[in-house]
Amino acid sequence: MSVIPTYHAPDFGADKFKNAPNATFVVVEMDGVAPDNFHSTSMFPEYFKIDGEWRLAEKSRMDSSVVIGEDAVLRVVENRNLKKGDKVIIGRTENCEEGIFVHPDGFEVPADKSDDKFVFRQGRSRETAFSKDYDRLIEILRHEKEHGNILWVMGPAFSFDHDARNAMSSLIKNGYVHGLLAGNALATHDLEGAHLNTALGQDIYTQHPHPNGHYNHLDVINKVRRSGSIPNFIKDYNIDNGIMYNLVKNDVPFVLTGSIRDDGPLPEVIASAYEGQDKMRSLVKNATTVICLATMLHTIATGNMTPSYTIGDDGSVRPVFLYCVDAAEFAVNKLSDRGSLCSIGIVTNVQDFITILVKGLGLSY
Repeated sequence: MSVIPTYHAPDFGADKFKNAPNATFVVVEMDGVAPDNFHSTSMFPEYFKIDGEWRLAEKSRMDSSVVIGEDAVLRVVENRNLKKGDKVIIGRTENCEEGIFVHPDGFEVPADKSDDKFVFRQGRSRETAFSKDYDRLIEILRHEKEHGNILWVMGPAFSFDHDARNAMSSLIKNGYVHGLLAGNALATHDLEGAHLNTALGQDIYTQHPHPNGHYNHLDVINKVRRSGSIPNFIKDYNIDNGIMYNLVKNDVPFVLTGSIRDDGPLPEVIASAYEGQDKMRSLVKNATTVICLATMLHTIATGNMTPSYTIGDDGSVRPVFLYCVDAAEFAVNKLSDRGSLCSIGIVTNVQDFITILVKGLGLSY
């Protein structure tokens, strides 16, 4: 099996496609309100018959509407972002009956022709052997470094461990990170580690608590806010290590989204949930591989806006590889159960995961 599985488009010469009616639409009457019987998208490739031609919706995501634009270009739009006058496709069937076809098995490999089960969903547990998954991910990352877009979704666990911070920094420096989604905590404690060598007041290597260490992250947030931004803080305090430092140094885009319990937060943290979702999706749209690590809420949010496919500049269709790594089986299987054929879960400590991955790529940290 090649790094990128071959996509098998539907047979549009079949009678059900030729005899299908054109998809119908209703014009939106109020901003942010979809018409009755709107068609809601899945993560799979979906085709719509427009003026006798089957068209694939690009830049898709789950739970959104399909808008027919100029020249019959299809746009997948969250219902809250619909505008009065948009032409929204309606219909609740998915097998050509209303000019709509959902294609869930375009990347599927028949079981009797391949022993590679990567494309098939499967339960993941602490008892699962993940050696093959590591090998496969390493193969994918080497390909995607040059030919794709690798998006990382990270919880704060990396900030608390010396080796994990260094390993992630090595991935950034060596071109394996094209974007990062996280919350206030990852950035805060990573900057705390860079500035004070602690995370939540504990030494990031020995885990020994520092006197009054519970103030450390609050002091760092205060200093970053005084500096006005993370890049300014890095410059003002001569920061020379860590995840955020390397993202800034290497011009890697990141989106930090907030929560009710945030301290501070840091200046870059987006307070509005919907603005944060839009900013996250701006990076997800470009991703060809998404790796979610020890952050259940960010993982599920990202999974909901990540399609199982993307379309290249040459019009070719390829999968979006989606990984979830977490010590909790529930978090891992929650993402797999969303239905993506390319969703793979690895149940392990993410700090161990990232160091194994970096060593497998032949990098030092």
